[in-house]
Amino acid sequence: MLKMLLAFLAFSITVFACHFIITENFIAGQFFYPLWQIHAFLFVATAIILLLLRLIHRHFPDKTGFLFMALSILKMAFSVVFFLPLMKADVADPVGDVLNFFIPYFLFLTFEAVAAVRLINSR
Repeated sequence: MLKMLLAFLAFSITVFACHFIITENFIAGQFFYPLWQIHAFLFVATAIILLLLRLIHRHFPDKTGFLFMALSILKMAFSVVFFLPLMKADVADPVGDVLNFFIPYFLFLTFEAVAAVRLINSR
């Protein structure tokens, strides 16, 4: 458990650092959401999912895959709620903001999927 959480922390810091470097050096303009808000949302959501997967896997190992799918859908629903202010705002070109969110989103989702597969294969 501790090894997975340390790997997740290192992954999160690396993704944030890369994202920060890319947006500061190569992308001009201001985004609707600051990077720290995007990464804080993704970090908390992914940490909750990882902890719930570990907890459920301990008691119901045959339900881990179903829980992963359900939590992934729930995370997507919360992402839509997170994006409501952007959708309601009068932003001229929201494509940059959407990419700014969903590229890290899919990186975090990949980490979750790898962790879920490792849990499922561990039994």
